Amino acid sequence: MADKQLRAGAATSNITPPLGVSLNGGMADRTAEHIHDELHARCLVLDDGSTRLTIVVCDSCMIPQAILNEAKHLAHSHTGIPMDHMLISATHTHTAPTLGAVFQSEPDPRYGQFIAVRIADGIRRAVHHLAPAKIGWGRGREESQVFNRRWKMKGGVELVDPFGRPDRVKMNPPQGSAELLEPAGPTDPEVGVLAVQTADGRPMALVANYSLHYVGGTGPGEVSADYYGAFADRVQQLLAADRFDPPFVGMMSNGTSGNINNINFREKGEAQPPYAQIRKVANLLATEAARVAQSIEYRPWAPLAMREARLWLGRRPTPKDEVARAKFILSKATGPVLRGVEEIYARETVLLNEYPPLVETIVQALKIGDLGIASSPCETFVETGLAIKAASPLKPTFTIELANDYCGYLPTAEHHQLGGYETWRARSSFLEVDAEAKIRAKILEQLDLVAKS
Repeated sequence: MADKQLRAGAATSNITPPLGVSLNGGMADRTAEHIHDELHARCLVLDDGSTRLTIVVCDSCMIPQAILNEAKHLAHSHTGIPMDHMLISATHTHTAPTLGAVFQSEPDPRYGQFIAVRIADGIRRAVHHLAPAKIGWGRGREESQVFNRRWKMKGGVELVDPFGRPDRVKMNPPQGSAELLEPAGPTDPEVGVLAVQTADGRPMALVANYSLHYVGGTGPGEVSADYYGAFADRVQQLLAADRFDPPFVGMMSNGTSGNINNINFREKGEAQPPYAQIRKVANLLATEAARVAQSIEYRPWAPLAMREARLWLGRRPTPKDEVARAKFILSKATGPVLRGVEEIYARETVLLNEYPPLVETIVQALKIGDLGIASSPCETFVETGLAIKAASPLKPTFTIELANDYCGYLPTAEHHQLGGYETWRARSSFLEVDAEAKIRAKILEQLDLVAKS
């Protein structure tokens, strides 16, 4: 190992859209009217002398596999990095352009083509910056900013889904309500950190990981990277990494946050100015990530390994009687903008009925020294992330969600029994009930394989 040298390179690529595009993140469509802060694809390339891989985190709500496959193909053709050695994820900011058609937001294919090229450009730029480096990893904690958003309610509270069936939990219940019983699951306050320095000890890049859905609280019609972008700026300041050449790259990846958000439902909420909460969360997490980065041991070399597995998953069926009911509801809608969850989910039922019965998706596992990183293509529940961390042979391990594809929510089978928004069948939640167990098993299988390599 003494004569081995890790090389690393990092870069960003601007993926800010033109004004007027559709914005993901709501049941009604929104239009970009102003750019509050620029969006980026943030890229890190690592090379241990025999294996080269890249991790990319994009300021986007969700990115379909077809767009990411195009980005990978372009990057591979210019850099030679194998496509199965590229992990490209979305942060899940709710103020970025629509790339996946969900609810009443439809993508502009021109932006999809643009972002594929810009992601590939970012990887190419990171390869251009490859230089001798040192690497380290560790874990921190920030418990104050994560809350389970699915709640069991007290008896007498009637919960019904858009299809007329009873639910046993409510997503995002009224804050401070006397009807709250208990959260329907845990949280994961861990802050995973992978940090890279130049050979002479200057900060080069930092990849953090936190299981928080997003923060929000932006201005109307504004494009923003949410706390993920604010984190990148703040951690650069805290590490005194401003004005470096090549520039330092901070990255906040989304962990397993399908049922986690930033609202303390036990307390009444207070109105805040736009972006105030985003800045608060970003500062807390950047402070913790910088503390970890400044305390870990950096190594001039670490073995790299990466594996990718594809698996076929079923979509939940759309029974004929429910499709007929949905078409009847839509025939009565006054449109063109649908109102209420019954109309919106009726449209989702009709559209989902045209989906193929099986979909192919991707999971990955990376080994960086003793660190494990897994990828999931879904909005993954925190229970899954905690289970992967506990069972992984690599310690520490964290999971990056919404990676390489978009396959909607991934509730556990137990959460499917509870119902609630994240389980309501739609293009945002369409996988079979057993999909979580299959994805988790495949991820752990790949982690075992890279750990032994």
